[in-house]
Amino acid sequence: MFPNLVEDTKEYWCKLNELEVAYQKGEVSIEEVDARVKLLMTELGKSRQAALNYFLNSFYHLLNEQGEAIVGIAILGVISYAWVVLS
Repeated sequence: MFPNLVEDTKEYWCKLNELEVAYQKGEVSIEEVDARVKLLMTELGKSRQAALNYFLNSFYHLLNEQGEAIVGIAILGVISYAWVVLS
């Protein structure tokens, strides 16, 4: 399942906005704000890392499954380019 990075980023900003409102109302101290921001950034970082890992694993899987086709198309492209340049 693909990690929903867009939704996670939206949630991050919503939580950050809620934290700002709470700070402006005087409900939380600046030290608590710093601690919560670090936690929120860590959560978002994990989500981003999961999305990157998913993308890389999908790419490697595609490369392993369709490697010969990709190499064949690349060689065909190089030959076509050379033919056009030399003509």
